Formats: sequence, C-alpha cells, structure tokens
Amino acid sequence: MLVQSSARVCEARDLGRLRWAEASALQEELVEKRKRHEITDQLLLVEHPHVVTMGRNGHMENLIAGEEILSRSGIDFHHTNRGGDVTYHGPGQVVGYPIVDLSEWQRDVHAYVRAVEQVVIDTIAVFGLRGARVAGATGVWVDGAKVCAIGIHISRWVTSHGFALNVTTDLQYFQYIIPCGLTEPVTSMKALGVSASMDEVKLAAREQFAKVFGYETEKLDA
Repeated sequence: MLVQSSARVCEARDLGRLRWAEASALQEELVEKRKRHEITDQLLLVEHPHVVTMGRNGHMENLIAGEEILSRSGIDFHHTNRGGDVTYHGPGQVVGYPIVDLSEWQRDVHAYVRAVEQVVIDTIAVFGLRGARVAGATGVWVDGAKVCAIGIHISRWVTSHGFALNVTTDLQYFQYIIPCGLTEPVTSMKALGVSASMDEVKLAAREQFAKVFGYETEKLDA
C-alpha cells in the first residue's frame, strides 16, 4: 500500500526514554532542517515518561483529571500543535515521530494518515494481531479496543508528531482522560496476549514503515 517505486533513505533513531518536551524540541529542530533540505526524512522512536498532551482540536472536558491532579500523580501536561484531542503517553508505549517531506512522497494529508495507520496495522500483524480502522476516527483498533492513537502536524508539507502504540502500557493511566474524545476502550499488545519486547516492536515498526513508504532505512545513534 502507498509504496514509492524508487527507494529513498530514512534515518531511524531510537531515542530511548525521553521526556515529551525534549522530544518535541528535537522534532522542531529536525523539521526545520528537513524544510531546508539539510537532512533526509526521519523516523524517531521513543518512550516517554508519564505525560498527557492536548492536541490543537482538543476539548478540556476530555481531561477528566485537572492539571493539579496530574502533577500530583507524576504526570506532565502539555498543549501541542498536533491534530486530534487529548492522549496519554507513558512507559511501555512505542511512540513514533515521522518527519517526512510529503512533497517527495504524496501531497495528500489523508493518504499520509492512512499510511501511518497501515504501518501500525502491519507492525502488530508481525505479532499475530489483526488491526483495523474505524470509520470516522483515526488510529488502529483490535477487537473494538484502541491499541494505537495517531495525531499529526504538517508545516510546508513536512510532517511531525505521529503514532503511539500501546505495547506493555499500564492502561490505568487512561482513566485521567477520555482518549481522543472517544468512549471506546483502550488496549495494549500485552493485554491482547503478545509478549514482545519494546525493542522487538520498535524493529518491526521501522521495517514496516520502510515498506509502506518505500524507504531504505539507516539507523543512527540517538
């Protein structure tokens, strides 16, 4: 699906565990470099400490716990320019931030979002899970429960933000929010019976990202 015939290079970086604000600053820096054609496309893979982020289309009523309660619970809170509503990131979650110049792929936002969904669907399929889309919503579901949230930002056709795939995530932390403003349950690969490690899932995500977008990936140190 949505594969370019000519292979291109994408630099994949595993950032380990990094606070959301630091990862956001790095994204901004790389986006500007990509706009100036100083770097190739990037895929940042990261695991965040506990944080709740509110997208530019978010509604504060979907934040069940106030910022003070989040702070007391050791959860950071940030507003962000990505699309979508409120979501949670935390340990055990593989977060992917593609920085892609869509002018060298497809200048089609809808196609890009569907392609990111496909990356996740193909990634969890490696571990025996059948992911699905839900009409009118963005993300990936398994058996009616959301396993991956997606929210993106595009500036001059260069993307940032991306996907958050629950691998071994403690799902109790979603009690503080109405994820993405939806009432459907959330799940994780672990809750669905998959015992894969974070490193195994990250590797699968890199490989499936390369396949869907037609890349040759090149891994860099963080």
